[in-house]
Amino acid sequence: MPRTFRVRDIALQAGVSETTVDRVLNGRPGVRATTVDEVHRAVADLERQRTQLRLTGRTFVVDVVVDAPERFTTAVREALERTLPVLRPAVLRCRFAFSDAASPAEVAGRLREAARRGSHGVVLKAPDSPEVVDAVARLRARGVPVVTLVTDLPGSARVAYAGIDNRAAGATAAYLVGRWGGGGRRSVLLARGRSTFEGEDARCTGFLGTLREEFPGVRVHEVREDERPGAALGDLVRAALRADPELDAVYSAYASGGSAQVPRAFAAEGRRCGFFLVHDLHPEHERLLRTGEVDVVLHHDLAGDLRRACHALLQARGELPGAPHSWSSSVQVVTPHNPPVPLPLG
Repeated sequence: MPRTFRVRDIALQAGVSETTVDRVLNGRPGVRATTVDEVHRAVADLERQRTQLRLTGRTFVVDVVVDAPERFTTAVREALERTLPVLRPAVLRCRFAFSDAASPAEVAGRLREAARRGSHGVVLKAPDSPEVVDAVARLRARGVPVVTLVTDLPGSARVAYAGIDNRAAGATAAYLVGRWGGGGRRSVLLARGRSTFEGEDARCTGFLGTLREEFPGVRVHEVREDERPGAALGDLVRAALRADPELDAVYSAYASGGSAQVPRAFAAEGRRCGFFLVHDLHPEHERLLRTGEVDVVLHHDLAGDLRRACHALLQARGELPGAPHSWSSSVQVVTPHNPPVPLPLG
């Protein structure tokens, strides 16, 4: 491994001793394979965050703990590493702990590990569970602030929330579903994921409440990712279509993959989806939007959310003026004709 970075920087990034890093760099025995992997990942993170190392200012290590599909964690990593250079004069270095469908106990374990490795703050996307809430409280007691991202833990000791206003997003979805096609819609499918994410619950609450209030004649069929373990989204949609001949619209309120299965399920049943609305403009949804298989994407500025999360962490540590506070980003309604332009980071 080339000596690109100081042993001290690698040790801080990896959360291990300088002696351990020296052993790994020089290929000496006596280091566990998992620790060797941590050192290599630390070097890779430092390489991506190289511009930060040239800045002056105090260095803070932020742990980013996110439980989400890979396409979302990739977007988080890329958006955050684009954001880091504009956070001067402070220097933030990020360590990433990503998972998909981890148990609450596993997420809590990652939070304990962040504390053990000397974290200065945590950006967290995790299910709302007692284990995770307790781990956040323990971090706060040790002086490690936590900011929740995209989905909140409202009953926890987190210092702030940064992300989309999920209730408003669900209400916006209901408005579009009810109005799209002249207001004559009779039946809609609401696709949900795991019920442990507060953000998704807020979306569904906003959707169902607005639909009942403004479009009381529209029936709602709910399907859940976790109601039939192993069942694909397309299978759940086909079953709903067979049960309701008037079903012609779908709102997918969760972030898991498989959106392409929805128009295929309609086609397999000899039906046409009159309106399909999803969240987050990642590459799959961009493609479906271009082909007309998705009509609307509800999007938000993830880089802006991450910048606000980092600011809140620095405020919680007294490095920036003011007290940390939650900030909800606006809901962007994206069609094929108005691709979003990221907000400036400077």
